[in-house]
Parts: sequence; structure tokens; C-alpha cells
Amino acid sequence: MFKMVTTLMRGRSHDAVEAFADANALSILRQQLRDAADGLEKAKRAVAVVIAYAARERQTAARIAGQIGDLETRAMDAIRQGRDDLATEAAAAIAELEAEQAAVARAIAHYDTEIRGLREQVGLAGQRLRALQRGKQIADACDRTQKLRGTMPRGVPASLREAEETLERLRSRQEHAEEVEIALSDLSVDTNAGATAARMAAAGCGAPLRPDAAQVLDRLRAQAH
Repeated sequence: MFKMVTTLMRGRSHDAVEAFADANALSILRQQLRDAADGLEKAKRAVAVVIAYAARERQTAARIAGQIGDLETRAMDAIRQGRDDLATEAAAAIAELEAEQAAVARAIAHYDTEIRGLREQVGLAGQRLRALQRGKQIADACDRTQKLRGTMPRGVPASLREAEETLERLRSRQEHAEEVEIALSDLSVDTNAGATAARMAAAGCGAPLRPDAAQVLDRLRAQAH
């Protein structure tokens, strides 16, 4: 039982940590990127320091090479002059300089190897950081969009639909009113034309529009016979 309770507590603690991380993921990402950028700048400075060390060793190597060349020239002159003592002293100094030269060469080779590796690591880290920064920009844009989407009141879409339906009904009524006006206009034209024709028929202009009583009586008498 105790083990089960302990497991439950650990599970809830883990869930709480996960929920906190999810809720603050963007802020955490921003700080992680700031830390990574700071670390990358420190790494670049470290590479610059190693490059400076290598440059100093190259200067030392050049100085030693110059000393060796000068002593070799002087030793040759001493040998030609029969001064073996001076030539021997110069040879000893040259030997010490050559040993130092070899040590400096090894240091330069070591620095060059380290510089190549560090530059490669810094370059890859810079690429990864830039990719993460681009991803953060996308995440920022999505976060702002989600926040803007969340600010719209829930009733807005329904109100918009209702307004669209009202507008559609208004348009339908307006179209119907226009059709009624057109029909009334046509009726007015027809009525006016009919009244004019009736007045003209009554005045004896053209055929009568409707039979009168005398005409009906004459037709009935003819049918009776």
C-alpha cells in the first residue's frame, strides 16, 4: 500500500511538472535560447583565445628560427677562423633552440587541431541555434495567433450568422417589393389602355368592345326562328 501511495505521489508530481512545462514552454524556450546564445558567445571567445595562443607560438617559432639561422652563420665563421671553442658553444646553443623549436611545433600542431575542432563545433552550434531561433519565431507567431483567436467572444459567429440571415430576408423583401411595383405598373398601363379603347369604341371608333342589349336580342330572335 505504501509503495502504491509513493508511486501515485511521484506520478502526480511528474504530471504537475509536465503541465507546468507545457504551460510555460514558450518562456522556457526563450530562456534556453538566451542561455545557448550566451554559451555560444563564450565558446567563440574560447576559440579566439586558442587562436591567439597559436599565433603567439608561431611568433616564437619564427624567433627561434631566426636565432638558429644567426648562430649557424656565426658558427660557420668560427669554424673557418679556427675557433672551435666558439663553434662548439654555438652548436650547443643551436641544439637547445632546436629542442625548443620542436616543442613549439608540437604546440602549434596541437593548437591547430583544437582550433579546427572548436570551429567546427561552434559552426554546428551556430546553425542549430539559428534553426531554433527560426522555430521560436514561428512559435511566437502561433502563440500570438492563438491569443487573438481566444479574444473573440463566443457569440460573435452566431451574431454574424443572424445578421447574414436578416440581410438575406431584407434583400428578399426588397426584391419582392420591386416585383410588385413592376406588376402594378404593368396593370396601370393595361388599365389605361383598356379605358382608352372603351371610350373610343363608345364614340363609334372601331368595333365595339362588348355587345349591347339590342345585338343580344337580335341574336336570340334569329335563333328562335
